[in-house]
Amino acid sequence: MSARLTATLPEACLAPTSLPLAPQLRLWLLSADYPRGPLPPEVAARVVAEPAYWAFCWGSGHAMAAWILEHPEAVRGRRVLDFGSGSGVAGIAAALAGAAAVHACDIDADALLATRANADLNGVSIACWRDLTKVPDVDLVLLADVLYDRANLPLLDTLQARFPELLLADSRLAPELLPEWETFALVEADTIPDLDESPIHRWIRFYRPKGQATGSPPAALLA
Repeated sequence: MSARLTATLPEACLAPTSLPLAPQLRLWLLSADYPRGPLPPEVAARVVAEPAYWAFCWGSGHAMAAWILEHPEAVRGRRVLDFGSGSGVAGIAAALAGAAAVHACDIDADALLATRANADLNGVSIACWRDLTKVPDVDLVLLADVLYDRANLPLLDTLQARFPELLLADSRLAPELLPEWETFALVEADTIPDLDESPIHRWIRFYRPKGQATGSPPAALLA
């Protein structure tokens, strides 16, 4: 993992980092002293070509991990898929909360490498997949920070067609853009390390499909 990061950001390094909202969970993340000034053109080009997004715990993943650990009944004894896993934070939280089996799916091989390393760091087991069609049947799909690009919206239909329950955490889409989904919780969470994002991106909405079958995450007060 460190070699993959330095191939993109030569002066950066990874550090085991506890999450403020879920301190029992640690991830190998970009250290807080990562280079923040203008990058040399060749480095900037590598960052754009192969972004090490798996080296951050994005706000929605941070919020989802905290929510799962506060509501373990949502995953306990169930088969869970962390789709678009990145660092693997949501899947790791599910494993810590007592999921019967946890899978992670991401098209980026480095993200799956990070997911495995972070699972090891937390003493849990996660099966990793690059091809969604090969993922075994699961009871619940977790999606955190997968809708940063609206072109990813059709993924929701693909996942709903195959899996019985979905739980989505997102800070970038307004509820009116998801008319078939309902908001059931609102959590404030930062990206780790801090990217000085707009405050509006620190508020994470939790969605589930309207009319989702029994076994859905319990209702939560909007906060």
